[in-house]
This record gives sequence, C-alpha cells and structure tokens, in this order.
Amino acid sequence: MAAYAALVSLMHIIDTIEHHHSPPVSIDKQQVESLTRIVTSLQEFLEGYKSPVADGDEADPLEMRIADAAYKAEDVIESHILDVIKLGRSCPNEIFLQGYVVDAAHAAEAVNSREEVSCIDFYQDLQKVIEEMNVIKKEAMEIAAEAQLQRKVSSTHAGSLTSSSNVKESMMVGFDDVQLQLLDRLTGGNRNRQIIPITGMGGIGKTTLARHIFEHALVKEHFDIRAWTTISQTYNVRETLRQVLHQVSGDLRSDLSEEDLGVKLRKYLLSRSKYLIILDDMWSLEVWEKMMVFFPVKNDGSRIVVTTRLSNLATELTNSNSIGMRFLDDVCSWSLFSKTVFGDEGFPLHLEEIGKKIVGKCKGLPLSIAVIGGLLAKSELTPEYWEHIAENISSIVNSENDEYCLRVLKLSYDHLPAYLKPCFLYMGVFGEDEEITVAELMRLWVSEGFLKPIINKSSKIIAKEYLKELVDRNLILVHKLGAVGNIKYCKMHDLVRDLSFQEAEKQRFYYVLGQHCPRGINSQRRIVIPRSTSAMTVRDAMETMSSRARSFLCHADTVPELLDFRFLRTLTTDKDSRKHLEENVFQLVNLRYLSARFREGFQIPSSISLLWNLHTLIVFCWGEPMTAPVEIWKMHQLKHLEIVSLGGMYLPDPPSGHSDVFMENLETLKGVIDFNLNEEVVKRIPNIKKLYISYRHKVMERVKCLSYLSKLESLTCIIDDGSDDEYLQSIGFPRSLKNLRLVCGKFHLEEILEKIGSLPLLEKLHLFTGQFATGSWEIVEGQFPSLKYLRLWRCWNMECWTLEGFCLPRLEQLHLEDMDSLEEFPSEIGEIATLKSIQLYKCSESMVVSLKKIVEEQEELQGDPPFHVIVN
Repeated sequence: MAAYAALVSLMHIIDTIEHHHSPPVSIDKQQVESLTRIVTSLQEFLEGYKSPVADGDEADPLEMRIADAAYKAEDVIESHILDVIKLGRSCPNEIFLQGYVVDAAHAAEAVNSREEVSCIDFYQDLQKVIEEMNVIKKEAMEIAAEAQLQRKVSSTHAGSLTSSSNVKESMMVGFDDVQLQLLDRLTGGNRNRQIIPITGMGGIGKTTLARHIFEHALVKEHFDIRAWTTISQTYNVRETLRQVLHQVSGDLRSDLSEEDLGVKLRKYLLSRSKYLIILDDMWSLEVWEKMMVFFPVKNDGSRIVVTTRLSNLATELTNSNSIGMRFLDDVCSWSLFSKTVFGDEGFPLHLEEIGKKIVGKCKGLPLSIAVIGGLLAKSELTPEYWEHIAENISSIVNSENDEYCLRVLKLSYDHLPAYLKPCFLYMGVFGEDEEITVAELMRLWVSEGFLKPIINKSSKIIAKEYLKELVDRNLILVHKLGAVGNIKYCKMHDLVRDLSFQEAEKQRFYYVLGQHCPRGINSQRRIVIPRSTSAMTVRDAMETMSSRARSFLCHADTVPELLDFRFLRTLTTDKDSRKHLEENVFQLVNLRYLSARFREGFQIPSSISLLWNLHTLIVFCWGEPMTAPVEIWKMHQLKHLEIVSLGGMYLPDPPSGHSDVFMENLETLKGVIDFNLNEEVVKRIPNIKKLYISYRHKVMERVKCLSYLSKLESLTCIIDDGSDDEYLQSIGFPRSLKNLRLVCGKFHLEEILEKIGSLPLLEKLHLFTGQFATGSWEIVEGQFPSLKYLRLWRCWNMECWTLEGFCLPRLEQLHLEDMDSLEEFPSEIGEIATLKSIQLYKCSESMVVSLKKIVEEQEELQGDPPFHVIVN
C-alpha cells in the first residue's frame, strides 16, 4: 500500500540523516521524536487496518491522507537538503549577489544569513506537517479502538510453510490425460509439420503443461532442436527470432535485421532434422503471419506448439483440433490444494471440511488454487481463519474469466502483510513477461525505501526474505536459479501483474506513461516510460509531470531532460544518454540509485560527492577506460559501484592524511582495473563483499593485501599480466570467500589451487585458462569442503586428474569446457553422493567414454543413474 510505503520511506530519510557520517542537514531533536512516534503509530495502525472501502477504482481515503502527509514531510525535508547543498556550492572566493561581485567574507556572511532564514522556514514547515500528521494519527487510533473487537486476525508468519518448488511440482495435478494427448501428437507418426495450439483462460495451466512437455525426456530424445520463446501482448518479432536462433544454434548476434535473423533461422532449421518450437502466450494472428515464413514446412515430424487464451486464434492458426485446458475436477483440485498448502504432509482432519469449501469456491482454476493455497500455507491453521478466507472468496466469486481470477488474486493481495504490499505493487513497473534480475529488483526496493529496518539485519537480507515470502505465496515466480540454488531471475504471471498494476494505479503508487491517468500525471511520485513510448509522447508528458517525482524508470529510446526533477531518488535509463543527462544527472543530489548509459568518453565528475545518499551507481559506457575522481571516496552511503565497460575504470588511491574519507558501506565493486589493494585502501572498504577486478600491470604489487578483506564473499579476478608465476603463487585469498572466478592467462595452477582448496566456505569455483606444469591435478582429502559448483575452461596441459580420500563432499555440478588434454575422469567422481550433473563441452572422446563407464558402473550398483550427463 502507498501509505505504508510512504511512512517507511519517511523514517528512512530521518534515520539516514541521524546516522549519516556527514549529513547535509540536521532536524530538531523534538521534531524527530514527534515524527518517530507518529510514524510508528501509523505503521502499527496500517499493519492491522482493514479498509472499509469495497473493491473498486478508488483507494481508501484515510490511507491516501496518510500517504499524502508523509509525502509532504519528505518534500519539506528534501527541499531543505537541496537548499543547503545549493548554498554550500557557492564559490568560496566570491559570489554574485544582486548584480554585484562580493568578496569571500561578505559572501560567507550572506550565505550564513540565507542559511539561517532557510533553517527557520524549514522548522516551521516541518512543524505544520507534524501537526497535520498528529491529527490523522488521532483519527486512526479512534478507528483502531472501535474495530479492535471485530477485526479479523491478519496474516501471520505462524504455521507450516510450503516452498515454491512444491507448488510447481504439483501444478500438473489432473492433467495426465492432456499431457499424454500432447505427447502423442508431438511424437506420433504424422510426418507433416504441425501447429498444435493449447488454449484456455489465464491461469489454467497452459504454460505449465507446455513447460513440462518441453522438458520431458521423450521429447528431448525425439526432437533434434528445441526452442522456447514468449510472445505476449506487446510482442517484438525481431527479438523473438533472435531468441529462437540463439537457442537452436548458439548464435547471439544482435546486429542483424528482423529479415536477416529470420532468413538465418530458416536456413538453420532446414539444415537440421525435426524441430520443436514453443510459442508461449500468443495474442494475435499478426505476429504469426510475420514469422511463419521462417519456420520451414518439412516432412520430418517438426512441431510448433502455441499457447494462447484466445480460442478463435487457435482456429486461425491450424485446421486441426487444439488442446483445450479444462478446469480441474473436485478430486484433482483437492489434490493440488493439499500439495500446495502442506506439501507431502497429511491434511489436518479439523481443516478438511472448510478446506473443501475453499477449494470448491476456486472453481477448478489451478492458478486460483495455487495462490489461495500459498496464502493459507503462510497463515494460521485454525478453522476460524480458514472460514474467514472462505467467506471472502464467496463474496468475490461472482463473475468469470480473467475478471473473476483477478478478484480471487485480489484476496491474496489483501491478505499480504503491510510490509510486503509495496514490494508487490512495485513489480508492475516491469514489462509483461520480463525476466526480472533479482539483484536489481532488491536494490530498487532499497532505493525506494520500501524495506522496514530490522535490528541486526542488512537491507539485502531483508529484501531476500521479502522476495522469498512473495515466492512462497506464489505471487512471484522463480524463473532461473543460480549454480547453488539461489534465485537469479523471477517473473510474474500475467494476471498477477495485472492485479499489481491495477492496485498501484488506484493508489497513485506509480504511473506508466501511455496508460490512463485519472488523477493527472502531475501527482505521480514514480514514473515509468516503457520501451515502446515515442519521443513525442515523452516530450508532451514532460510538460505536465510532477517536478517532485522521486523515481524515473526510462526504457524508451528518448531520455528526457531531468534538471527540473531535482527530488529524484531513483533513475534508470536503458539507452545511451545525451549530453544534457551527463551534465545534469550529478546535480540531482538526492539520488539513491543511478543506472545509466553514457556516451563514449564520459568521465564521472567530482560533483558526484554531492550525492549525499547515493546507494547504487551503475555506469554503462564504451570506449577507453574511465578514471574516477578522488572525491568518490567521500561517498559514505555508496553500497554498489559497478562499471559496465570494455575499458573499465581506474579507481585512485584515497587521499592520504584524511582518515575520515572512506566508503564504509561499500559492498559491491565491479569493473575496476589495476586496483591498488594496499593496506590503506583495504581499511577504507572494510565491508566489501563482492569484487570484480582485472589487472594489466604489476599484479602482485597491487593485490598483496587481498586476503585482508575479511568480509569478501565473491571475487572475480582477471589477470592479463606478464608477471612471473611466483607473483601469482604468493596471492592470498580471504577465508570468507564463497564464490571465486579466476582468469589466469598462462600462469601455473597447482600451487594456487592448493590454497583455493583450503578455503572453508567456497561454494563456486570458475577457473578460466591457466596451465598445469606437472600435467596433473590431485585433490586430496579435506580439500574443497563446501564446493558445490566447479567449472574448468581451457586449463591447458591437464592430462591427469585424481581424487584421494574423502574430497569434494558437497559437489553438485561439474562443468568442463575445452579440456582437450584430459583423457579420462577419475573413477571416484561416481562416488560423490551429492553430484547432480556433469556437463562436457568440446572435451575429448576418451573422456566422454570414461564418464559413461562410470555412470554404467554406478547404475549397476544403485539401480538408477547417479547424475545427469550433458555432452555438447
């Protein structure tokens, strides 16, 4: 909800000013205490508040009054910050006042006088807002007292939990016959190329069925080529063709036209045997008509599967019958519900009756059952609470199709804890079917001020917990996992995104340019410009946008001038900026999150130090290396500094003799070249956790204190240096490392791998290039105690690999690429109980043979294949 988010955001500003190393302003102590009391009371009120406003287009008036009052307080505080910083930037030697140049003494006197007036105005303006908020608080407390006896118990953290994996596994409940039907049509004897539509309403399981079939072992064996792409309502034919071409051939070319991509794809498909293409979520015949010529009609059994909500589209695609997804029957609905709520555990007898009542009101829609089940899995296991859920479902199940589903999903949103609602609403700023990078999402949540602080927990940990809760409630979908099981990318179901979007619009939470805006664009705090927005639309909208907007997410080709948007906290641009952005962006002193593409030759200006509360800086820039200004060391709040550039960035040493100049909050540093990690520098970045560095000169002189980074968890180090091996061998690694990527050039690896093997927490190891002087790598007992993922790429002269004793006890994934010298696997690989998969790419035939022999031996002993093998 917007009100709760505004209160949490306001407290973030106050806390930051109170605890900042050198805050730009100070707030009267009594005013801080008053604001803290009022905000805390209102937060507690909203956490238990049930709005009397029925579902509709209007937001709750009391909630919006709370939000507007919190916004006013933010405006007053941040306006004062702007004024003070602006005054502080006046020329130290002379300034221009009323047409006359005055000397430094008179200039300082004038500035001090203006500061004094500004402080008085600030105190008075803030006091007015405090009084207004206090009036609202009293009203809220009266409402809370009246509703205390009647209010239903809201969602809690009690009860048994279910993971998203349980839900995903159970989503195919009740579709066995449909799955067999689809398998038969895919692998049957008809050799004509066929288009097979899967139809049904949103949330009924079309994509889930297609995904299960796509990954089915029989399908993998039957088709030589498989590819999956999502079309969606706002389709892009060129991007769709590029994705399919990449999946089938590995070609990742991005510079080809739509026609050239299509021709190349067609030639590739013609040159291979039968193919399977999944076109997920198609909404119009037009997109198929643009692409159909590139999918050749061959008499070899090729298939194209299309999922769509539109039955009439299916009949236009093909004369053959489509596969219609039906609602689940009572038995299958109950089975799905049981697995969603309790996993493999038994269903409590005292909840069966009311549970079947809830399932019956979901009317067999898998998405509704999964979402409601996810809600109940996180709630109290009492008949009273479940009865409350059943009553609410009954009140909203009065329509059909997508509208009905949205109403069911709305119930799940209503029962989210207040602290999760802002994070859920924010998901609508991402495009339909967009793969959302989890790291970016969590940083944006932090930047927006959505995360309520928890003692002894970092904002990153809180964000991870929030994400997991939303995943467990089946409101966010896990799209891709990392090598050790962490969530890398997530997505939202279309209907869930629609719900997020509708609720956000109602509460003026953000505005997506081009959508209907009944309350006017000038009232919006967050503005999103989609990729498809024209330059003219952007220019017209800029004339009416609120200059007090806090977030600006621009995905369009046109990046507007933003000098008037001086309150911005979050700014992202996907396209190369123009000169005006480079000149003005570092004057937006309240920025917390800046991710922008700059022109070749761009340099970070020294004025960056004015961005007193910047958390994240991501710079995309091509060309020669940049050099950061020394003032960057004054960025006390900076947590993430990433340079995405072929040239990288030089980071100068901090100024000597200034012990107060350091980046104590810095956690991520990427894209830095020849970083001088001496003792003084290490002291200035004590909390660094993720480091991505490359060296072209004097590597040993610059990394001698690497091991002193006691909180470092992830290190990527690229060494392109002509130093002797002895330099590399003397590098020390911090024992806190969990993820290590090394590009070692032609250095010898034996000694350094011995050091790496002793790291107690290391889970992922990527080793690129380097060579084995002795021709062998021996891993002995006790080494790599925590390693889960091992990747070796083009490590020369590794002819022999031996495992001695109990080693690699937790290894799950092993990837070997371009390892020509290695002739066979160590037989002990088959005895690693945790191993799940081995992938070989461009490795010797004898190695593949030896691996298959190990698999066969273990299969004879265990009865099942010990792990999955992929050979490319």
